[in-house]
Amino acid sequence: MTAALSRHAAILADERRAAFRHVGLAAGIVFVCMAALWITGLFDAERLIAGIPALAQLASEMVPPDFSRWQNWIKPLVDTLAMSIAGTALAVVLSLPLALLAAPTIAPNALVYHACRIVLSALRSVPETIMGIIFVAAVGFGALPGVLALALHSVGMVGKFYAEAIEHVDPKPLEAARAAGASPFQVITHAVLPQVLPQLADITIYRWEYHFRASTVLGIVGAGGIGFELIAVLRIIRYDQVSAILLTILMCVIVVDWLGAWLRKQLK
Repeated sequence: MTAALSRHAAILADERRAAFRHVGLAAGIVFVCMAALWITGLFDAERLIAGIPALAQLASEMVPPDFSRWQNWIKPLVDTLAMSIAGTALAVVLSLPLALLAAPTIAPNALVYHACRIVLSALRSVPETIMGIIFVAAVGFGALPGVLALALHSVGMVGKFYAEAIEHVDPKPLEAARAAGASPFQVITHAVLPQVLPQLADITIYRWEYHFRASTVLGIVGAGGIGFELIAVLRIIRYDQVSAILLTILMCVIVVDWLGAWLRKQLK
């Protein structure tokens, strides 16, 4: 009886300590968030209020939207869509081999595993906008630098997600394939990929949706697409056309998101 009471008391003590740890962690996160809001000036009410007239003036200049040049936006929109698809395709081709080597369940040794993890971290640490500027300087204006920037930046992110999906596969099929004498390539194709293909497809489609939105930003740095048109009208202070382009981008994003949801449904 005494032993049972002692175990019960120990369990309660562990639960209390865990609860205190969770409360402490939540308090720490709230404190960090509040500090970040304060440092960035979000609590500066005077400054925020002073910006309201400027926002109102800007909004008045954006209404009504001017769609008179809509025909000139068709090709840039097609270029933006092509950039997002091409960037996603190239990212997948480059990400999958790196992800297989960056997953501890598949990597041949620790050196390869850590080297691939470092490569993925390095690629995703450089924003696609910076990569876009670099590739514009290297290969000139147009969609090509945008595709390269999207693909290389996404290799770091997509490869990480792929590797994490591969890392959590059921090990039993892998062990069975290796016990049957399967080669490493056969283990990957017959025991690993069949388990993770739905997850990889989801990650790829989500990344394509992101690429379409990111392509508009890359156009601002000279990588082609509708973003190039957007920065052009911003420079001549035609805010009515700015709002028209933004609404056009919004409609395209909604369509792309709908297509992504449809594709995910079809692949389930």
